[in-house]
Amino acid sequence: MRFLLKLFFYGSGWKISGNVDPAVRKAIFAVAPHWKNSDFFIGLGTRAAMNRKIAYLGKAELFRPPFGFIFRALGGIPVYRSQNRNLVESQVEAVKGAEDALVALAPEGTRKNVARLRSGFYYIALGAGIPVIMVGFDKEKKEVKIAEPFYPSGDFKKDMQTRFVPFFEQVGGKKKDWVQNYKEGKFDH
Repeated sequence: MRFLLKLFFYGSGWKISGNVDPAVRKAIFAVAPHWKNSDFFIGLGTRAAMNRKIAYLGKAELFRPPFGFIFRALGGIPVYRSQNRNLVESQVEAVKGAEDALVALAPEGTRKNVARLRSGFYYIALGAGIPVIMVGFDKEKKEVKIAEPFYPSGDFKKDMQTRFVPFFEQVGGKKKDWVQNYKEGKFDH
């Protein structure tokens, strides 16, 4: 499967800019922008090209029959957004208890344009004491840009303005509203 995903990734003209040190065994990959269903396949291709075992969080609806087993087999972990569950706390505990825990997610939480990011990824990384690695899908250049890992400071607004905005501003393609909102200091967290 990894071979086929790599073939798809490189055969479609995509490339990777940046890398993740093999010594990094626990991290949250914050992947954006998320506009289309095809982002999922770009992500799988990126993971195969990196030759790393990276799980991903996805909406629970993806994991229902008849095709849910496929998403699980591909390393998916369902997120139940409609129920009152403490996803952050449960993921922090899971990461702390794991030897290896590389987890990717789309902090936008949807393919629609959003005014702000869901902040759970940030607080999972903060609570577990692991880095966030920003990953940008530059669809204009067909390039997956991978930033250096950083440890959240605990100041969400500051980290969004000093880390996320500068990184995602340089990712080509249509921008989501959250980039400009965070740049201007407009937060509703």
